[in-house]
Amino acid sequence: MINIISDEISQMCFSQFGSCVYYFKLADGRKVIIDTSTKKNKEELLEDLDKLKIDPASVDTLILTHTHWDHVENAGVFSNAEIFNNENIDDLEIEGMKVFRCPGHTFDSIALLYKKFLFSGDTLFHGSGIGRRDLEESEPEKMDESLALLRGLDYDVLCPGHV
Repeated sequence: MINIISDEISQMCFSQFGSCVYYFKLADGRKVIIDTSTKKNKEELLEDLDKLKIDPASVDTLILTHTHWDHVENAGVFSNAEIFNNENIDDLEIEGMKVFRCPGHTFDSIALLYKKFLFSGDTLFHGSGIGRRDLEESEPEKMDESLALLRGLDYDVLCPGHV
């Protein structure tokens, strides 16, 4: 299912886990994808990209909010994209985008604020929902600080990793 969030941002939501992939085109023409969903959602992803008239090979930048399988399994679909995650996110240059490290759900979770859109991965969901903290790679003692950081940001639209 495709949701047009703004003139420049589209959300693709998929059947397995309600996972979300986000697409936007920058003023300089670069095409950005945030997260990629699961292998089981690959056909849905390709269909949605086709409906949006996006050739996966034309995507320049792929940002992964964390390394859980349900966010990274389709990274290979974007074969020409430069991939950014917690390890190299400081190298990402997108005007107007701020990056926040948000350990808690995972040690490598990040969130992105672009204009008034907060891409929160699995740290913060709509309502009072938050990411799981009981996983092996979780850092539960850091989640409250990450949540306070995100909730204190000035944003209008929350774009979580799942709906």
